[in-house]
Amino acid sequence: MSDGLEAVQKAKELQPDLIVLDIGLPTLNGIEAARQIRKLSPKSKILFLSQESSADAVQEALGLGALGYVVKAHAGSELLPAVEAVLQGNQFVSGGLSGHWFTAQAPDRLCQKEGLPSPALGKGETARRHKVHFYSDDASLLLGFTRFIESALKAGNAVIVLATESHRESLLQGLQAQGVDIASATEQGSLISLDVAETLSAFMVNDLPDPVRFSKVAGDLIVAAAKAAKAEHPRVAACGECAPTL
Repeated sequence: MSDGLEAVQKAKELQPDLIVLDIGLPTLNGIEAARQIRKLSPKSKILFLSQESSADAVQEALGLGALGYVVKAHAGSELLPAVEAVLQGNQFVSGGLSGHWFTAQAPDRLCQKEGLPSPALGKGETARRHKVHFYSDDASLLLGFTRFIESALKAGNAVIVLATESHRESLLQGLQAQGVDIASATEQGSLISLDVAETLSAFMVNDLPDPVRFSKVAGDLIVAAAKAAKAEHPRVAACGECAPTL
């Protein structure tokens, strides 16, 4: 394909199992092409192959629903394993990138986003993906959470949200504005929205998290959410404000 527009057109026409994109495509860049492809061919799995290795680029690519990201310099050893992982519904990120994804921009507000389970991160790295994001203000936090939740739900996964009461209300409004059927997702159990303070109190003992209580609370939530996920290879994604609340 010669450019991003052609990639979008071919994806709509062919509905392929796998699409490999470069970020630096002419006419329509790979990020925007992937965003459109996710709407027109939602079952297609997307793998980025690019010379771009910045944290922002990787984060944006994965945030919009791509399952894989390979830096061209490592394509010789990583492209085939990446293709295999992505076709199986697993995530693959070039070795060496995972430690540089999530650079703090403005450490005023901390939130956590976690996908459970999330298989291969590349070259035998751990099977879970955990992101820590720093936000400078409420607006940035809400935008980041909204995109994360929307992407997970549209992929057929379940989402657990732990946030303050005001943020939960704003998140639901933002998701509804994006066309997400909040009522249906909540009723079906694919979206579990909880008050962060109340949830924390369920496993805190003497102002410290109790490992046994935490495992029980977290385990029950994940099991319940997993049952509601609809994807072929279902996952449970979680985002929350636990750290700043603690």
